[in-house]
Amino acid sequence: MAEGIGVYEARRLIGAELAREAPAEADVVVPVPDSGVPAAIGYAAQAGLPFELGIIRNHYVGRTFIEPTDRIRHFGVKLKHNANRRILEGKRVVLVDDSIVRGTTSTKIVEMVRSAGAATVHMRVASPPTAHSCFYGVDTPAREQLLAARHDVDAMARSIGVDSLAFLSIDGLYRAMGEPGRDSAKPSYCDACFSGDYPIALSDQQSGEPPAQLSLLAETA
Repeated sequence: MAEGIGVYEARRLIGAELAREAPAEADVVVPVPDSGVPAAIGYAAQAGLPFELGIIRNHYVGRTFIEPTDRIRHFGVKLKHNANRRILEGKRVVLVDDSIVRGTTSTKIVEMVRSAGAATVHMRVASPPTAHSCFYGVDTPAREQLLAARHDVDAMARSIGVDSLAFLSIDGLYRAMGEPGRDSAKPSYCDACFSGDYPIALSDQQSGEPPAQLSLLAETA
């Protein structure tokens, strides 16, 4: 639960808000499994588009974005996902994912969907751009490795090879959780990976290493 809302329901509401903010001319909504599924369901319902499992995931492969090298990450994506050509061929596809970190998975997924015959591919991301590292237990890389820290949205779209790319706004994220928007003076949630507004000062931020008190938090999370 998150503030009385189940995680599944929260992600579905986030997907609906994403559809209101970033509609697309499309025939089908396809999640990037598994984390993109609830948001894609919400997006499809709000947009009045069919929801389809156009990508099948191998559940015996773990999270690819935390692997230590690009070579392993690329290989992991190939093992982890397979495109469903019957669903994708000739279709204008909205791909919904929960986030983009380095962009490795997104790039390979888009290549896979295009190879399966998709006419156009629109990526919609159910969070704001992840432009700052997380030191609170999520294994995200150094900031210079984050795609959103190095590129604007148009450049990110070109990098991953989509026809269009849009992220949920940070105010939209808060609206989906039942709030009018983000209170910049006192945000209700930790959104440091999106805003750079860390609840605890990063005393050694220049080195790119998390401060000791944050490392302790990560270890005990």
